[in-house]
Amino acid sequence: MRILHTSDWHIGRTLYGRKRYEEFEAFLTWLAETIQENAIDALLVAGDVFDTSAPSNRAQELYYRFLCGVAASSCRHVVVVAGNHDSPSFLNAPKELLKALDVYVVGNSAEDPEDEVLVLCNEQNAPELIVCAVPYLRDRDIRVAEAGESVEDKDRKLIDGIRNHYAVVADLAEQKRKELGADIPIVGMGHLFTAGGQTVDGDGVRDLYVGSLAHVTAGIFSESFDYLALGHLHVPQKVNGADTIRYSGSPLLMGFGEAKQQKSVCQVEFNSTAASVQLVDVPVFQRLDRVKGEWEDISNRILELSATDSKAWLEVVYDGAEVIGDLRERLEVAISETRMEILRIKNNRIIDRVLGQTHEEETLDDLNVNDVFDRCLVVHDMPEDQRPELLRAYQETLSSLYEDDMQAE
Repeated sequence: MRILHTSDWHIGRTLYGRKRYEEFEAFLTWLAETIQENAIDALLVAGDVFDTSAPSNRAQELYYRFLCGVAASSCRHVVVVAGNHDSPSFLNAPKELLKALDVYVVGNSAEDPEDEVLVLCNEQNAPELIVCAVPYLRDRDIRVAEAGESVEDKDRKLIDGIRNHYAVVADLAEQKRKELGADIPIVGMGHLFTAGGQTVDGDGVRDLYVGSLAHVTAGIFSESFDYLALGHLHVPQKVNGADTIRYSGSPLLMGFGEAKQQKSVCQVEFNSTAASVQLVDVPVFQRLDRVKGEWEDISNRILELSATDSKAWLEVVYDGAEVIGDLRERLEVAISETRMEILRIKNNRIIDRVLGQTHEEETLDDLNVNDVFDRCLVVHDMPEDQRPELLRAYQETLSSLYEDDMQAE
C-alpha cells in the first residue's frame, strides 16, 4: 500500500496582489502525474485546500478538475479534510457526489466520531487501509465555554478536547481492525499546530490565539497510528523527530521568507503496518528571490539573475547607509531588459528618516495582528498587569472570526 500525503495548497492565494493560478494549475498537474508515475494507491490532503472560505470559480475549477483526473487514474482513494482556512460546509456540500468517485471529504468534526474513521478497500473489495480523517478542530467543536474560566482552564480544556477526540477515533480504528481480522495500517490525519513546529518569516501561517492550540504536543496522538499526516505548518518537517508523524508542508512557496526552501510531498509505503517515508521534491513553478543590502549589492544581484534569464519575482530590501529617494525608479531601470518582476520594495532608510520608526527595518507589513494590538496597548498606556488578559481576549475574538463558516446558512 502506497500513499501520498500533501496539505496546505491554499488555492487562490495571492502574493502582494499577484494571482498565482498558473502555479496552482502547474502543481496539480505535476501531482496528478506523480500519483500515476509512482503508483500511488491513496492520496491524503490534510487541510487548507483553499486559501479562503469562499474560493473563486477558478480555484474551484482547478480543485474539481484535479479530483476528476485522479479518480480516473490508478489511485484508488482520495481523502480530504478541512483546514482552518477552508469552509467546512463548502467542502462538505458535494461529498456524497464525490464519494462515488472514491473521494472522501470530512469538512468538520462529526457528531458521531465513527464518521471520521474510513475503511478503504482494494479492487477486490478487501480492506487495505483505515484512515482517521480528523479535520481542523474548532474551539466550539471540542470545548464548552463556561463563565469565569481562567486562561489555564481554557487551555486545559482545549488540550483535553483534542487528545480525547484523537483517542476516540484511534480506538474506533483499532476496533475496526480487530473486527476485520486484517493486519492493515491505520493512518491519522489532522490540521493543527504542534509544539516546537517550525515556521518561516512570510510563510503565511495564520497566527491563532496564543494558547494550547499552538502548543499541542506529539504525546496527544495515539500509538495506534502507523502514520500521522498533518497539515497547517508550511515547512516540511517531522514532529518531535518521529519519522511517521509529519507535516508535508505547503507545495508552493508562500512568501519571500521561503525563497530558498525545498518543497515536497510525503510518499509513504507500508509493509504490513510498518511505514517507510520518502520525500518527493516539488518543482519550483515560480521562483521567488529576496534581494537585500546596499545599492551595489542589490544591483549586482539583479545582474547575476538577469544573466541566467531569470523570471523570478523579487522582494528588494534596501538597508544601505545612503538615503536613496528614487530607489523604485532605479530598480525599474535595472530590471527593464529582464523577465523579472519586483513585487515588493522596502526602503528602510526612507522609512527611518521620514516615518520616524522606532524599530529599525519595520513597516506595517512586518507586524502581525498581535503586534499591532500590543502597540495599541502601549500607546494607550494600558497597565502591564492587564495586558496579557486583554491580548488573550483579542486573540480569542480573532480566532472566532477566522473559524466562522461564512458558507454555512
